[in-house]
Amino acid sequence: MDYDDTAIPDSAIPEASQRIFQHLLKIYASEANKLKSVWLEFGVEDLSFQPHTRSSSVGQIMEHELLSERRFFGEFLGLPEPAAGEVLPKERTPAQFATRMLELSRARLTFLAAQNEAWWLEMAPFFDVRRERIWIFWRRVLHTAHHRAQLGVYLRLLEKRVPSTYGPTADVSWTGADPTRSVAAASRK
Repeated sequence: MDYDDTAIPDSAIPEASQRIFQHLLKIYASEANKLKSVWLEFGVEDLSFQPHTRSSSVGQIMEHELLSERRFFGEFLGLPEPAAGEVLPKERTPAQFATRMLELSRARLTFLAAQNEAWWLEMAPFFDVRRERIWIFWRRVLHTAHHRAQLGVYLRLLEKRVPSTYGPTADVSWTGADPTRSVAAASRK
C-alpha cells in the first residue's frame, strides 16, 4: 500500500536492539501515520462535532489520545515523557494535534528501539494489575486503533473523505487493491 503522505517513513524508523522487536517499531510508526491521516481530514470547525450528547467530540478524542498515550508510555511502560501539562499543543487545531502526536511518537520510537527482551517482558503496573510491557504496548496500539475507527465514523457522518488506513475505502482506492467482499475473495489461498 502506498499512501499520499507518510510522516514517519520506514527509513526513519530506528533499528531495534533485537530484530524480533522491529515489528513493534514499524507498527507503532504505521499507527502514527494512520492517525495523522485521519486527524488531518477534520477542520477546526469539526472539533466540537459529536454524533450524540454522550459521545466525545472530535477535539476531546484528539486530546484524549495525546494524554492517554503519555500515560501509557510514561506511567505504565516507564518511558521518559513530557509532563502532562506539556503534552497538548498550544493551538488546538487538527494540524497541531497531529504535529504534536508525531513529535511524541518519534521520541518514543527512539527509546523503544533501544530496549531488549528483558525490558519488553518485564512486568509493569497497568491500572490495578500488572502485565508484561509488550502486552501494555499492544493494548496501547489497540486503544489508538479504536479511537481512529471512531473518528472514521465521525468523518463519514460529516460527509468528509475517509482515508485509507488498512486498505481501500469508499473514498480511496488504487490499482491492485483487492478488498475481500465476497466468499470467492475470502476463499483465495
